[in-house]
Amino acid sequence: MRALIVNCSPVRTGATAEIVKIVTEELSSRYECRTICIDDYDFAFCKGCRSCHSTAKCVMADAPVIMDIMNEFAEADIIVSVAPSYWADIPGQYKSFIDRCTPWCNTHEPHAAIPAGKKGYAIALRTGPGMPECERLIGSIEHFYGHLEIEPSGHLGLTSIEFKDQVEPRRMEIAEFCKSI
Repeated sequence: MRALIVNCSPVRTGATAEIVKIVTEELSSRYECRTICIDDYDFAFCKGCRSCHSTAKCVMADAPVIMDIMNEFAEADIIVSVAPSYWADIPGQYKSFIDRCTPWCNTHEPHAAIPAGKKGYAIALRTGPGMPECERLIGSIEHFYGHLEIEPSGHLGLTSIEFKDQVEPRRMEIAEFCKSI
């Protein structure tokens, strides 16, 4: 079985990346793990042309980049998206990726599809102490999963984490969550 762990942050070495590392370590005894960082991919914003609503294909020149990411989703049995809060929601880079996934969205026909039976998990982190902001991020990720027909199967909200060194004291909490995956 294969796990895809997605760093939804544009920062490759921060707190989100540290959580991705811990999740990968925890899952590696049970899954073949692959990690990606959304910032490793260069793609433009969706132009809203809606061509994909009738063709299930994006007409933008950089569509192969989105297809590369979606191939990673297609090959995985589980997907774990780890997202920090950027002004109370997922980072713009990940939101732009979601927008570009409209060809795979089940709200119109025809639509492209990834294989069925996948489970999706979400981990949200924020610098402040309140959980509602994490719940908003989790909601965005799970909404995306739903349109790809990935079953939302669990989530974790982590508050009061701004810097990488604030992740290690939360390792056990993250490891415990990973047992449910």
